[in-house]
Amino acid sequence: MDHKRQIKQFVLKNYLFTDDESALADGDSLIRSGTIDSTGMLELIFHIEETWKLKVADEEMVPANFETIDAIAAFVDRKRAA
Repeated sequence: MDHKRQIKQFVLKNYLFTDDESALADGDSLIRSGTIDSTGMLELIFHIEETWKLKVADEEMVPANFETIDAIAAFVDRKRAA
């Protein structure tokens, strides 16, 4: 499973309590929709750090990096390439 799908499955399971991938489009805002709050964002960041052995710096914890599944996957791509 690619990392984008893994991220989406984590969000679906932990915040929407479903495994129905049609419940969330990759470009849907997780923040504006209320899917993820500040505590949920920290849980998501912890999951990313643990799963891909990455360190998310404080200055990287901005909505632009975690607004959508697409944005999160792009962020993980950048971190893994560094």
